[in-house]
Amino acid sequence: MQVTISEKTLVQRLRFDPLDYERCSHAGKWDTARVIEIDDPADPRLDDFRDLSTADRRPDRPGGRGLVIAEGVVVVERLLASPYPVRALLGVRRRVEALGELPAPAYVTTPEVMAEVVGFHLNRGVLAAADRAPQPAVEDLARRSTRLAVLEGVGDHENLGSLFRNAAALGVDGVLLGPGCSDPLYRRSVRVSMGHVLRVPFATVPDLGRGLDVLRHNGFRVAALTPRASAVNLQDAGLRGQRVAVMLGSEGHGLTEEAITAADLAVRIPMASGVDSLNVATAAAIAFYAIA
Repeated sequence: MQVTISEKTLVQRLRFDPLDYERCSHAGKWDTARVIEIDDPADPRLDDFRDLSTADRRPDRPGGRGLVIAEGVVVVERLLASPYPVRALLGVRRRVEALGELPAPAYVTTPEVMAEVVGFHLNRGVLAAADRAPQPAVEDLARRSTRLAVLEGVGDHENLGSLFRNAAALGVDGVLLGPGCSDPLYRRSVRVSMGHVLRVPFATVPDLGRGLDVLRHNGFRVAALTPRASAVNLQDAGLRGQRVAVMLGSEGHGLTEEAITAADLAVRIPMASGVDSLNVATAAAIAFYAIA
């Protein structure tokens, strides 16, 4: 039997009874009673969203809380549909109401209060915070995939987010993050990926050589993308329809010599004279399309 209580009553209970708050936070069904009006930017229930622009909110930095933060209706919807356990939402009423059923408390406030809590003006109007979900093992990801991306030294969060968005759009089954890669669940990466980083599985590979061995054991051919003239033109490499892992390197120097040597072949995207390289996310999109 579902008991309906007024929003005012729920707010009172949440403000003074931590046990009721805990029940509300972990219930499996959302209804309108979970929309909670807040007008105090210092309210501790908003701590998951506080000072998001400061370095210590980075999940990959010392002191970071490791939370996944989604911004905007579309990205929040993708978070809600993902395996990441949602903790709470914060937004203006019309943005929260656009989301429909929700699995966690939704704190509704004004744009001014949101800006004071978050630390900057958020014109997307809604945020969600979630805990992390377990990453798959490299072996499991390789076993169930046909096309993978392997990254080395991709440190720019926006490039990483764009790359995940491209992977989702072009049918790449997962991403292996080698040494030097940024955290794909940092807020900026999640935002730039339009939430697709939450649906493309990824695994961390501290030892790139071992990771490539796992891929080969599962029938993958590893292609290192590089602009060097000696590499095979991508469209001539015969990769379409095979189990392929495309390896991409850092924005500045590309793949290391060790990574290129460890690959089964080096491939390149032919470019006009005078252009030596492409943005890593753009190059990834071309490669993903070429192997589809």
